[in-house]
Amino acid sequence: MKKAIVFCDGASRGNPGESGIGVVIHFEGKTYRISEHIGTATNNVAEYTALIRGLERISAMRPESIEVFLDSELLVRQVNGIYRVSNERLRGLYFKVKSLLKEFRRYSIRHIPREENSEADLLAKNAARKNKKEDMTDTLEDHKP
Repeated sequence: MKKAIVFCDGASRGNPGESGIGVVIHFEGKTYRISEHIGTATNNVAEYTALIRGLERISAMRPESIEVFLDSELLVRQVNGIYRVSNERLRGLYFKVKSLLKEFRRYSIRHIPREENSEADLLAKNAARKNKKEDMTDTLEDHKP
């Protein structure tokens, strides 16, 4: 089974404040990284935006299953149906996530400690420090045996 591993994080310099997202995808021996400044947003919006970008990027690769890891316990519990989404802005992002997840045969969304999400965290923090939409990076690294 073709399986992808995705790490996502959002960062906000203030809440709301200048924000960025970081995504790290491991799939078929390759690593893809996304670091993007998203303008002024709350931390929760940045977290959801990171997950959406990660899901959009991986869906084009057509894995059969995905495992997604985030250090936002709130987002993980909302997406898994444990918490309801009461914030109107987050509700729209939540429905976008649920729609994207339908494209995968199997998926899991799991909470991890921030220390285990350090690469996505660094990408998000670096993007939040930038102030232009053009300051986006989407990179690929091959892992050859």
